[in-house]
Amino acid sequence: MNIKDFLNQKKPNFEGILNFYKNDIASIRTGRATPALVEDITVDYYGQRMRVKELATITAPEPRSLSIQPWDKGAVEAISGAIRKSEIGLSPVVDGQIIRLNIPSLTEERRKEFVKLLKQKTEEVRVKIRKIREEAWDKIQEMEKNGDIREDDKFKGKEDLQKMTDEYNKKVEELEKKKEGELMA
Repeated sequence: MNIKDFLNQKKPNFEGILNFYKNDIASIRTGRATPALVEDITVDYYGQRMRVKELATITAPEPRSLSIQPWDKGAVEAISGAIRKSEIGLSPVVDGQIIRLNIPSLTEERRKEFVKLLKQKTEEVRVKIRKIREEAWDKIQEMEKNGDIREDDKFKGKEDLQKMTDEYNKKVEELEKKKEGELMA
């Protein structure tokens, strides 16, 4: 196996971490209502762990409210209980078979808390990216030691690996800046 093929095999790992990060920061509340706030909250439903989006339709009828309509009326209490226990800090209002969430505007203090949470999540993702880079570099060194690649290829591989790492760190940074802008707006 050559270095290029090896690095191409690592790309899905980087992409997976980037997608995880996108979904993770989508759940950080801005002043606007978005289904991403609640769709991945896990609900205990008849002994199963399911996400809200698997149990209901989530809509944002207005910029500051969400409407959650479970497909099974038996899920209303389970969903509203899971939202109450979650970290998003919203109180669901049950209106018949619909759960309503009003999104209050964020105070300056709350915005700063969310930015701090965003920075924490960003650092966790950067650590994961570094871990993939280190594992790949160890493998490249092992390939050279075993005679599978030449020393020139090892250094070229290191350079390409660093470019790939920088590319994904830049994407994470762009997502972080965008989200921070949304939080502070």
